[in-house]
Amino acid sequence: MEWKKNAVGRLVPLEIDGKQLKPFEGAYADQGGGRQTGARICAAASYRDKMLKSIDEAIDACKIQDGMTIGFHHHLRNGDILINLVMEKLAARGLKDLVLAPSALFPTHEKLVSYIEQGVISHIEGSMNGPVGRACSLGKMKKTAVLRSHGGRYRAIQDGDLKIDVAFIAAPCADSHGNANGLHGPSACGPLGFALADSLWAERVVVVTDHLVPFPCFPWSIEGGHVDFVVTVDTLGDPSQIISGTTRITRSPTRLLIADYAAQFVRDSGIMTDENFSFQAGAGGVSLAFVKYMGEMMREKGVIADFVRGGSTQYMVDLLENGLTRFILDGQSFDLDGVRSLRENPNHIETNPFVSYNYHTKGCFANRVKVSVLGATEIDLDFNVNVNTHSDGWLLHGIGGFTDAADAQVTIITAPLVRNRVPIVVDSVTSVTAPGEMIDVLVTEYGVAINPRRLDLLDRLNKSAIPVLSIEELHNRALQMTGEPEKPQFTDRVVALIEFRDGTVIDVVRQLQTKS
Repeated sequence: MEWKKNAVGRLVPLEIDGKQLKPFEGAYADQGGGRQTGARICAAASYRDKMLKSIDEAIDACKIQDGMTIGFHHHLRNGDILINLVMEKLAARGLKDLVLAPSALFPTHEKLVSYIEQGVISHIEGSMNGPVGRACSLGKMKKTAVLRSHGGRYRAIQDGDLKIDVAFIAAPCADSHGNANGLHGPSACGPLGFALADSLWAERVVVVTDHLVPFPCFPWSIEGGHVDFVVTVDTLGDPSQIISGTTRITRSPTRLLIADYAAQFVRDSGIMTDENFSFQAGAGGVSLAFVKYMGEMMREKGVIADFVRGGSTQYMVDLLENGLTRFILDGQSFDLDGVRSLRENPNHIETNPFVSYNYHTKGCFANRVKVSVLGATEIDLDFNVNVNTHSDGWLLHGIGGFTDAADAQVTIITAPLVRNRVPIVVDSVTSVTAPGEMIDVLVTEYGVAINPRRLDLLDRLNKSAIPVLSIEELHNRALQMTGEPEKPQFTDRVVALIEFRDGTVIDVVRQLQTKS
């Protein structure tokens, strides 16, 4: 196997599983463009009646065979039932070497591990959170997995790098033509934008719903003109489980301090002004606290955001309903308050990865976000960030929208200095998900470190009370608390590629040397 050192100093293969690869050359080396590749469109006469009686009928109609690539989306998150249901039926037919291409997997999909072990699934191209990622770390997949960001997945489908044979779209509300949304019905989950690329470019598209309504289902996130078949089921899943980790503000004094420092940084650095102000934050306890503190500071200063970017949560909805932001631009709902607001408030706008995150367009709006606040498993002395593996080497997380959202004008990482007695600031991250050139600030409970590339931000903090340290000082303090951590041991086998948003390889994940 031929290897080459890429722009962040990582050795990556030039070919794997018969596929030619391109090493990462820099966050902005690829100036966009891309190419569109269309799916075959059948004769209109095939679409006089799209309704089928069951998933089995849909599998028959789509003529699923060994080695095909099957696409799914994840808006129902840990409440999803459809992926397990479809894969169970495909396994029962004795199919082998299927490629699973979900936008994300969650602990509820642990059942897929047995299908990987049986050879039903050869490998996964998509985010893996939890048990399936763990199986990947143990080398259980026949071929090499591919990790992509949300925008990177859309780009890969659009550009023809990821060719989906059959897409199953879990649609909480749909009509018999295939128009669908996530706003209504017992499984309402909010946006369906992660399924958009599947609907546009998969060879066959099956909309599966537990809430069939008369034509037309409107608004339509998925347009029926791209849909082959419609199937009804008793239930798509449990929408209460779309909740991401926690929807409660952290009670930890340490993490509250991190959130407070992050909000103070935004205020004191002059980013928070009434002109073109916007921000993005996630759904973890620190992020929710940041949104709350940010709202209090905006109210105090009389600042109204042009927009806030979600994953929507109750706390973002509060900003909208209290007049502190003009719009929420929402890619997925992280709680049921987000679903309700999207359904009821015209200023709560559903987005999709094409308009928000796809780098191969004539411009997505990721770089219009003023400040993005993100979490990480590790960050190193060069400000490279890891969100996929832990310091012990286990692959337990997908990329999500991380490398897309890191294109904000100011990108802030919030993390405790030490997590579970392991330093978060390390000399070199276990895996590189995003390059240091995209990361501007690290906020910990001990203070903030600013990337030397952004001395302009450092100059703005002269009158701020926030402790400012170098990343080397934070690293040394972490080591004083924990000692030098033991490095994980890997085999030579590459079990996953970490793709940057432009399709280049920024790093690899190797199989762990462990019997557990």
